[in-house]
Amino acid sequence: MKLYVVRHGESENNEKKCWTGWQDPHLTEKGRLDAESARRILEGVPFDRVISSDLCRAVETAEIVVPGCTPETTPLLREINVGSLGGQPLSLPTDPEARKKMSSEGYTDYGGESREALRNRAREFLSMMAQQESGEHVAAFCHAGFLRAVLDEVLTVKLSGKHIRCYNCAIGIFEYTNGVWALSSWINPLG
Repeated sequence: MKLYVVRHGESENNEKKCWTGWQDPHLTEKGRLDAESARRILEGVPFDRVISSDLCRAVETAEIVVPGCTPETTPLLREINVGSLGGQPLSLPTDPEARKKMSSEGYTDYGGESREALRNRAREFLSMMAQQESGEHVAAFCHAGFLRAVLDEVLTVKLSGKHIRCYNCAIGIFEYTNGVWALSSWINPLG
């Protein structure tokens, strides 16, 4: 099985350089163009199943990348919950120690989710996909944090955002063979 995990196109909060998490902004015009770039890359892949985060920016991306689809939606593929930081400028918090803690542990200090909870969701999703009985090509539309959590889980390491770029509509292609997940390709479309 091949699993194509796609980050959504640019959202209104991305454009404003704000934290988003579980907030639900729509795609921008650039975000729709990002999705068109991903569509061209994935054109011709015969998707047997299309799954999306239940947040509109991911659903809108799925509908552009796989024309005519009605994606299954699940909160399992949501971005990490950033709690009260949602809608705030990405420059917050300004305290370096608070930022370091967020980077390593997550957003529980802000009423959000821990990084471990996000990774558990990614692990649960991969397990669910491994048990799928049919389908050779599955598309999953999600968010940067979730895509990175899937990557970390498959590679069994935690990669810093400084070391791997995950632009809007980045595509991680993972293969499941003989009980093992492997990274097949990592694509950052240039909208």
